[in-house]
Amino acid sequence: MKEAVFIYQNKEKWREYESCLSNIKRETPDTLADIYIDVTNDLSYAQTHYPGSKIGIYLNGLSSKLHQFIHEKKKWKFSQLIDFWRIEVPSVMYQCRKELLYSFLIFVISAFIGAFSAVNDDTYARLLLGNYYVDMTLENIEKGDPMAVYKQANESDMFWNITINNVMVSFYVFIYGMFTSIATAYLLIQNAIDIGGFHYLFYQHGLLWESFLAVWLHGTLEISAIIVAGCAGITMGNGWLFPKTYTRFESFKRSAKKGVKIIIGTVPIFIIAGFIESYITRHTGLPDAIRLLVILSSFAFVLFYYVIYPKKLCNHESREN
Repeated sequence: MKEAVFIYQNKEKWREYESCLSNIKRETPDTLADIYIDVTNDLSYAQTHYPGSKIGIYLNGLSSKLHQFIHEKKKWKFSQLIDFWRIEVPSVMYQCRKELLYSFLIFVISAFIGAFSAVNDDTYARLLLGNYYVDMTLENIEKGDPMAVYKQANESDMFWNITINNVMVSFYVFIYGMFTSIATAYLLIQNAIDIGGFHYLFYQHGLLWESFLAVWLHGTLEISAIIVAGCAGITMGNGWLFPKTYTRFESFKRSAKKGVKIIIGTVPIFIIAGFIESYITRHTGLPDAIRLLVILSSFAFVLFYYVIYPKKLCNHESREN
């Protein structure tokens, strides 16, 4: 390739990289690392094919600046941890907004399928939840305490067990994306169908409202985080299935990075959900208004952090650039 053609094909990309350097504080270490790798690849090509040329000198200077900035970014500060949840996770969520919508639709539709299937088959709830759980629930209903299952264990033991279990479920939903996004969708469908069948079991006994208040008190955050984990898995799986202009491995690597950020971002939400389920859900005598307020507040937070705020953040950055 002639030097003039090489410059023509890459000059716009290099200008974008220079623009990133002028707004270096907004760039994440991963973004800078990707830019640095690309620039050094171009530098290596220029040094091999156009030794002593001005373009080689220019790229060497650009790579040196990037190396310096990356070295400075590696000095860990507490503010970087804050910026991870304040900037990096919302930015990735905006990039993956379609995958989040897919995950949400898969979950909601599957939950309705689970409920509808239970309507047409009295044994379906037992198939989903198991005979032991259904028999225990029916016994609790007869005793007048349908949500007694949340009161059986010690609060602290319950908190650790539930939180670890929920984090593991979300991890599996994400990691199944390695086997394509279809595998992640399969796990989402399984979990959603269980939710639908569970609620219909209480509907049959006139306890749908009570089950809603008890389950979604913690479930608004818990289920939302699983849907977000589904977004992470679908993102990684689609990177493998649809590489676009990248090699399949490079596309998978980039999408996996996004997925990892998303899944790490859900951990605090699972911790809060586990705390609510262990310490608050068991108090079924709380006024309905208080429980409903917690549910609506949780839903508002999820909607803001994962949908509204990412859009505002990215639109703001676009205007500034």
